[in-house]
Order: sequence, then C-alpha cells, then structure tokens
Amino acid sequence: MNLLNTINSPDDLKKLKRSQLKKVAAELRRTIVKVVSCNGGHLAPSLGAVDLAVALHYVFDSPTDRIIWDVGHQAYAHKLLTGRREVFDTIRQHEGLSGFTRMSESVHDAFTTGHSSTSISAALGIASAKRIRGEQAKVIAVIGDGSMTAGLAYEGLNQAGDVHKDKNLIVILNDNEMSISPNVGALSSFLSRTFSAGRLQDLRREIGDFLKSLPKIGDDVYQWAKRSEESFKTFVTPGMLFEAFNFDYFGPIDGHNLDHLIDILNNIKKIQDPVLLHITTKKGKGYRPAEDNPVHFHGCGRFKVATGECIQSQVKPPTYTQVFGETILDLARRDPRIVAVTAAMPEGTGLAKFSREFPDRFFDVGIAEQHGVTFAAGLAAEGLKPVVAIYSTFLQRAFDQIIHDVCIEALPVILALDRGGIVGEDGATHHGLFDLSYLRSLPNMVVMAPKDENELRRMLLTAVHHDGPIAVRYPRGTAPGASLDDSITPIAIGRAEVVCKTDNDDVLVIAIGQTVVEAVRAHTALRQQGIGATVINARFVKPLDTELIATQAERIPRIVTVEDNTREGGFGSAVLEALTDAGLNAVQVVRLGIDDVFVSHGPQEKLRHIHKIDADAIVAAAKRLLPHPHLKATAAEN
Repeated sequence: MNLLNTINSPDDLKKLKRSQLKKVAAELRRTIVKVVSCNGGHLAPSLGAVDLAVALHYVFDSPTDRIIWDVGHQAYAHKLLTGRREVFDTIRQHEGLSGFTRMSESVHDAFTTGHSSTSISAALGIASAKRIRGEQAKVIAVIGDGSMTAGLAYEGLNQAGDVHKDKNLIVILNDNEMSISPNVGALSSFLSRTFSAGRLQDLRREIGDFLKSLPKIGDDVYQWAKRSEESFKTFVTPGMLFEAFNFDYFGPIDGHNLDHLIDILNNIKKIQDPVLLHITTKKGKGYRPAEDNPVHFHGCGRFKVATGECIQSQVKPPTYTQVFGETILDLARRDPRIVAVTAAMPEGTGLAKFSREFPDRFFDVGIAEQHGVTFAAGLAAEGLKPVVAIYSTFLQRAFDQIIHDVCIEALPVILALDRGGIVGEDGATHHGLFDLSYLRSLPNMVVMAPKDENELRRMLLTAVHHDGPIAVRYPRGTAPGASLDDSITPIAIGRAEVVCKTDNDDVLVIAIGQTVVEAVRAHTALRQQGIGATVINARFVKPLDTELIATQAERIPRIVTVEDNTREGGFGSAVLEALTDAGLNAVQVVRLGIDDVFVSHGPQEKLRHIHKIDADAIVAAAKRLLPHPHLKATAAEN
C-alpha cells in the first residue's frame, strides 16, 4: 500500500501508526526525487527536512499551529503532506505550485518566503498576534544553520527572549552544516562543535552504568549527574548561545530519528517560554547523489534518477555567471588590488575558482548581504578593489548600506549583480526586477548592463578602472554566444552604441542588457515588413548617453524603450527624463518593461513574452507608433 496516496491533509497523517511513518518518509523522498528530476528544484534541502516535516505535522495541528519554513526551499515534503500531493508534479512550472511557501497557495503556508532568515521575526509577529487575540496555538519557525549567519535571525531571537517570554514560540534549528555552499564563520564553527545525538546517548549510558555500579553512593551520584547533565550539555554545545537569549535550549538531536523527534516535540509543545530545538540533519538524505554532492543538488536542473547525472538537451554557450567568474579571475591575476566578496554563494556566483586560486583575496561573508557590502566598503577605503557578487534579488537587502557606506563617500566598490531581470522558476521572490530603478537613484553610482558575454567582460574591466561605485547587472542563464575579443578593452563611461540601422528609419528602439538581443530580433522582423528601425544598445542606465539618444530622437521621434526591469522609475523613465531635459517633448515614447506587479514563476522565455519585453512585443509597440503601419506592410508585400 502506498501510504502517501492516503494523505490529503495533516489529519490523515495523524491517523497512521508511528511504525508507519518511516514508510511515509521514504515515499516522500521517492516522490520528491522523481518530480525534481523532471522539473528541477531544491532537492537536497527538502530531502534533508523530510523527517522533520513528518514529525511536525504528526505532533502539531496545522493550520491552527503555524509552521514557518525559512527560505521555503526545504518545504517540499510539507507541501505533499498538506493537500498538494496530486498537483506536486507542477511545482516550479508556470501556473503550478511555487517552489517556496506561499500564503496565497495554501492555508498551511503560514508565511511567504524566498529569502533567508525571516522566519523567527515573522513567527514572533504571528505569535504576538495570536496572544493579543487570546489564542493558544503554537508557532514554529524552522530555520537552517546557514540562515543563522544573518543578523535578522538574531534580531528576532533578541526580541523573543527579552520581553516576550509568554509567547508560544518554538524555533527549530535545522543544522546540516550548510546553507547553499558549506557554511562559513565563527557561528558555523560553533554549531559544528557538537556531540552527535548518538554520541550523547552512548556517553550518557556508559557514565550512568558506571555511576550506578559504585557501592553505596552509586545511586546518589547518578541522580546528581542527571541534574548536572543539562548544564554540561549547555556548556559543550551551542546551547549556551541560545540560553543567553533566554530560550529554553534542547539538543542537539538526530533530525532523522522520527521516534525521538516526535517524543521531544510532544514535550516541548507544553512549554510556554520560547524554545529552541537544535536538530542535526544530512542535506540530500536518502538519495545518494544528493548526499554526496549537496551543493550541486541544492538547486538543480533535470537529472537522471538512477545516477544523478544532469540532462543536457544540447551544448550551449557559457552562462553569464561562468563568464563573470573566468573574467574576474583573469583580471585578478593582473591586478593584486582586486578582491572578491560573496554572501554564501561562491559556486552560484561563479567565484569558486577564484576562492581556490586566491584564498587570501576571497571573502564569503555568509548569508549577510548588509555586512558584505559594508565590509567591501571597508576594503575599498583601504585602496582595494572589492567585487561584490550577489544575486540582484538578494542585494535588495543591502540597499541602505549601498547608500550610506558606499555611495556617500563614492568608494570604488564593484557590484556584480547576477540574476538581473526575469529569473524563471524560482518566481516572485527571486526575480531581479528592481535593481535598475533603485540603483540609478543613487548619487555617485554608475549602472551598466551588457548585451552579451563579450560586453560583460569589457564592463568588468571598465568597473575595475573606475574610481567610484559601479554596478554591472547581467541575467541568469546562457549568454547569446557572442565571439570574445582576444584582448579586453574598457568602455567609456556613459557611452552607448548603435547596433542596427536602416536607410529609412521609422522607429528608434533603445534597449538595455538582455533586451538588446530581443531588439535586434525585432529589427529583423520589422525590416521584413518594410518598417525601418534603429536600435541603440544603451549599455549604461546611469549615466545615459544623452547626446546619442537626443540626436537619434530628433531624427526619429518615435521611440520604444525596453528593459528587463520594472517600468516604475526604471530605464524607460530615465530615457523620458533625458528627453524632457533636452526639450524633446514632442517625441512619442512607448516604454516596455514589467508592469507594477510581482512576476510569478515559469520559464524565462514564456515570462518575457507574457510581460511583453520580447521581440514580438517590440514589433507590436513599433507598429503602434506608426501612423499607417498597414500601408508599409502592404507595400513590402507588393
């Protein structure tokens, strides 16, 4: 009997015997591996949290009791146990289940997540609201040890333990010694210096047997030792850290021992003070390829279940991330001032080779983007050239530090924004759709975006030569396959280029970054319909090449701007401002970009088409600007 097929809610799980739960866990793992092998997704984190998800839903009463999964990428088993089993194969697919927890998706998703370290603060807020309403339900925050490297987690712990001890708050520290890459820092080292649950049990048993064997005084000494045991564990484990926050600390315990997990969860649910339960788990548990290579299977594409081998449909050009990694490494070999900073993602940002070749010039700050930017400002203040490689969506968390610590003094910090624009299957929490808007608003900041991999290399050299804050933003995925120059040359700051032109231009298309490729495709499609277009690769959002744009706008007063960014205050807005400042108020402008919405998950090409920032949308916008586009089309056909 397939037990998982009988579970349509946590209530169904509770009807099972404890002895059946291991089978449920095994079926959950098989299902997760099967679906992720077809869809891609966060495999290793979710496999490591399967037993915990089973135990939590067996003991607590969701959705009355609130379970918050930090980041949400470890919640696949939670989704399967909470009524989404029949549609689980749609996870990360367009209009299917989200790869993270979403409040709009299920009443069992207590909080929408996607960025790390938010769970404790959110859980405390939910617990406080329940207390105000007189509700006694428990609120459980499940946070990974990698997420505990972020200051936000400690801000939540500090408030919970200081003046709010009446809250029904449970924090479960899921300790697998990893976030995406192996954890770094003093806290990670501290968490790793623990006794495993098995060693603690063996030690307790051996000492207990010895003490009981002592003649006459054995029983008394044994009872004293029992009373001292918790103090001893607190001293030699991370318990003393969390006890300092006034949390009742339990652990560490084996997070894959279901019986032990259920027993301790049943016990701590009766405690009214804030509780921290420390469990140890193995990322990728139950699927050997993921256990052996948890970094790769943290977030992976399609693969063969039998071997874990990636499924590649065809040979593709290198990714922008790979080009960035190789280029910055090459530049660092020539310039000893260049250092690299990332936030727990050396592999994801392409800096793994850099970290091996220049270990003294590479800094992984953990999941601490705010600290990372200010740390880089300190490096820059001493004459170094720090390259801060962080995904666009995560850099949002360091906005204040960019303003206050980098831009005010115009320090030469280079921001390398990976995953700019539409990202794909990770959805609303991961799209990098706001960076052009928020970065261009900052004094002293230069913002640029390459049209292809060769231009990315040139922009990185430009950034290294620039004496001030500068950001280069590039998309996720494979580059267009442009040929690479033998020798990299910098680009003049604020200098755009005309990439396409016809004799009789009807429309001017001004594009930035990835959308330049779409603009060139649109140019070809328009020309086939008898419509002429000039295409400008802006290169720079700030400073704009206002001279080139104004000159072309006077010649062609019908303009389409296109960007892989929100239209609110973005690149198109910058062009409108420049035209107004130049007194070109009669120019017609259509701005293509993301509307004032959060974009859902799905394939990049599909999302670009839906949100009208692809070649088809550019063609349609160009035609709308022409007085009689049908006449041109007819003439072209004749």
